Amino acid sequence: MKYQRTSHAVYELKYHLVWAPKFRKVVLHEPIARRCKVLFLGIAERYGFAVVEQAVMPDHVHLFVSAPPRWSPAELVNVLKSVSAKQLFKEFPRLRQAMWGGELWNSGYFVRATGDAVTAAVIQRYIRYQRVHDEGPKQLKFNF
Repeated sequence: MKYQRTSHAVYELKYHLVWAPKFRKVVLHEPIARRCKVLFLGIAERYGFAVVEQAVMPDHVHLFVSAPPRWSPAELVNVLKSVSAKQLFKEFPRLRQAMWGGELWNSGYFVRATGDAVTAAVIQRYIRYQRVHDEGPKQLKFNF
C-alpha cells in the first residue's frame, strides 16, 4: 500500500465515481469518449489529483481517482463535470444540440471511497473490464 503525502497529511484516499449524461442520453461515442478521457486526465493534473483508472461508456462514465483529503468527493465531481462539459460543448457543437437545455451531465452521481488494496483492485478490475462484459447501455445496478 503506497501512501501519498501533502505538507500536512499522509493519506491513501481513492474514490470510484460514476455519472451519466443528462437524461441518460447515449452521446459519449468516439471521438467524444476519447476526448473525455484526455480531458479528465488534464483536469486531474491541473487540480492536483490523479485518475487511476477510467472508462467512458456511451451512456455513463467511471472514474477511479486518488485525491488529497482537501478534496471532497462532491468537489471532485463538480470540477470534473463542469470543466469537461464546457470544453466538450466548445469542441463538439453538435453535442450541445443533442443535449438541449445546455447541460451535458446529470446532476447526480455515485461515489464509493476505498482505502485498502483489495477494494481498490476490485474496482480497477471492474472498470478495466467493464466494456468486455457490458451488453450496451442500461441502468446501472450496484450490489451493496
